[in-house]
Amino acid sequence: MNEFSRRTLLATGLTGVAAKDLIPPDSGGIYGLGHTLTYAAQRLLVGNANAREFSRNQISQKPHPKGRPPKGDEFARLQAGGFKNWRLQVDGMVERPASFSIDELKTFPAATQITQLICEEGWSYIAEWTGVPLSHILNLAGASKQAAYVVYRTMDGRTEAIDMQEAWHPQTLVSYGMNSTDIPVGHGGPLRLRVPRQLGYKSRKFLHRVTLTDTLAGLKLDTKYSWFAGI
Repeated sequence: MNEFSRRTLLATGLTGVAAKDLIPPDSGGIYGLGHTLTYAAQRLLVGNANAREFSRNQISQKPHPKGRPPKGDEFARLQAGGFKNWRLQVDGMVERPASFSIDELKTFPAATQITQLICEEGWSYIAEWTGVPLSHILNLAGASKQAAYVVYRTMDGRTEAIDMQEAWHPQTLVSYGMNSTDIPVGHGGPLRLRVPRQLGYKSRKFLHRVTLTDTLAGLKLDTKYSWFAGI
């Protein structure tokens, strides 16, 4: 990070927000200053505000299905069994590493939201999502206060990450339902991490593992876009 961006962020001490919390992991490189200022501005201006929620009559009639089933025998086997053996693994910087089935997740306190998924490619739709707040799962696992990121991995081999502010946000859901039914495979079923305050590529399909960590150093994320995707 250059001296200009460092001084800019240090000045935010007047707001009560630590400068270190306003520096994204992709702050280096050719676009580092731009990423840093975008991330810092969003965090300072938006804070913990909610993404916009819509009424039921605004749900899109034909939401755009973009997901293709993961290749390989494992997903096909799980799908053939109605995803009864699908597990969500929770590990990393937690006191109680855990693994949950879909049925177990459905016994936890549920949340429902009608939000807009906005794709970085230009299309969007509004849908109703039902699931468990990620915060509830993090509490069950005993998330460490030193954890800075949640890294999540999918059955189709993708890896993405969000910071803890986004992870603890009440609208961030481990979703198993869409429009009053199970999430279709075309929309990422049986589990999808719904992150409505960020662009669509943060709401990864086919979720099967979340890992808490204090660094993203050395981690290769499966996207050509910036790490932060606030809307």
